[in-house]
Amino acid sequence: MTSVIVQLDPILQLTDEQFLEICRANPEVKFEQTAQGELIIVAPTGGETGSHNSELNADFVVWNRQTKLGVVFDSSTCFVLPNNAKRSPDVAWIAKERWTTLTLEQRRRFPAIAPDFVLELLSPSDSLADAQAKMREYVENGVRLGWLIDPDTKQVEVYRPGQPVGILSHPDTLSNEDVLPGFVLNLNSIWS
Repeated sequence: MTSVIVQLDPILQLTDEQFLEICRANPEVKFEQTAQGELIIVAPTGGETGSHNSELNADFVVWNRQTKLGVVFDSSTCFVLPNNAKRSPDVAWIAKERWTTLTLEQRRRFPAIAPDFVLELLSPSDSLADAQAKMREYVENGVRLGWLIDPDTKQVEVYRPGQPVGILSHPDTLSNEDVLPGFVLNLNSIWS
């Protein structure tokens, strides 16, 4: 199954509150929304991708519990980016000093903040071109570091503001001291 894009414009332009209500009324469905207002019904992942996503998220949670540098989010968290797109990366992390600037109300809703870091794990139902466009959108909206991992090709694309996309073939680990101090992601479980 692939994601479905529903064209609403020019018939309807959802407000942030209406988007939230659609999500609440359909808790079994994962939605995103483009900056242009298109509603995206995100396809569920298969078992292998879901397992890999859980492992990746756990690695970030363990690191973050040890360092206490920020807050980790899973793929069910929807962020409102500065361009008003509503996106749910597979893994996201926000530095504590940025997260605590939000009010409790802002944190309980879809946070209007770009994560410092995002990770997208390409699943068989994902389009590479769409995932790459999403990664560019993240960086254009304030994300400082993004990793797009393709388990089939064993390739990682690294996204940073103002820099060309870095391509890594079959790396054993990923790290970035500037954004994720002390974090090292072992990719062997994803590649096997």
